[in-house]
Amino acid sequence: MIKFLTSKFLTICVIILLQQSLAFSKCYCDEKVQDSDQNISKALKFKLIAIATTLVASLIGVCLPILGQKCSYLNPENDFFFLVKAFAAGVILATGFIHILPDAFEALTNPCLGEKPWGKFPLTGFVAMVAAIGTLILEAFVMGYLKRSELMKAQPLNEDEEIHENHASHGHSSAIVSNRSDSSDLLRHSLVSQILELGIVVHSIIVGISLGVSESPNTIKPLLAALSFHQCFEGVGLGGCISQAQIKNHTIAIMVLFFCLTMPFGIGVGIGISHIYNENSPKALIVEGVLLSASAGVLIYMALVDLLATDFMDLKMLRRFRLQLGASIALLMGLSCMSILALTGA
Repeated sequence: MIKFLTSKFLTICVIILLQQSLAFSKCYCDEKVQDSDQNISKALKFKLIAIATTLVASLIGVCLPILGQKCSYLNPENDFFFLVKAFAAGVILATGFIHILPDAFEALTNPCLGEKPWGKFPLTGFVAMVAAIGTLILEAFVMGYLKRSELMKAQPLNEDEEIHENHASHGHSSAIVSNRSDSSDLLRHSLVSQILELGIVVHSIIVGISLGVSESPNTIKPLLAALSFHQCFEGVGLGGCISQAQIKNHTIAIMVLFFCLTMPFGIGVGIGISHIYNENSPKALIVEGVLLSASAGVLIYMALVDLLATDFMDLKMLRRFRLQLGASIALLMGLSCMSILALTGA
């Protein structure tokens, strides 16, 4: 628990420091663009509304799967839970491909960065690839360490104990193996939920800052509903992973609050630095582009490997055509919903 809280605290500190350097960086390209429809007071009103709506939407989205565990339909063993997870995985996958990756490409190919090395090397794809592979390696090492620890604890202390264990009842041995397998699955789900949340959080803060620095009501107003739906759908995906991990209630509360507060926090930071922030400065573009690329890589990997591949290759789904068809439709619905939101600029 201490390690969990420490990692979350360090993550917040790193992001704040990066955003501070992003905000106070000098502009070597164009000066801050002045919108013709600027209205600071009216824009501030919409920003405050955005803080409230995204907070409520995030809370509703992430809590639905968690509280739904008490409902038979959203029990992890129920067929409907597979459909919810498929929809959520589609949302997360589309978020990475449709919402985050294009923004990262736009930032890292901006003319303000110059031709070398930004125009000569596809840094966006490289960072996304490294983030995805890094996530895989992290998961493999953590789960490998846990497996090795379980095997060491399971070894008999001496030959007499080994003989006694070999003569033990098969039912008892099977129960032990089953319990160890369940424990490993829960640990893996817990790890997946934390990595997934980190990827979502980085994106949410950057989007929040981008909204907070805007002084144009015509830019902010159309985004209010779109970003609320965006946060709600992402919350459903994260909440599904958290509910499957079956972690302690106080840890769930921390993860829920951390997710719900990130976009409002980003909007607040954006409001605070709106007078000095220049989105066209090279340092701002580099920091934003790299963070978005890494976030996209993590989310795409998590959606494809940890969510979709795990469920779609599950024996329960492979044996039942109707469940396969329903999960496929739910996946396409999740992809479609987030793709449509992209038309609004969210």
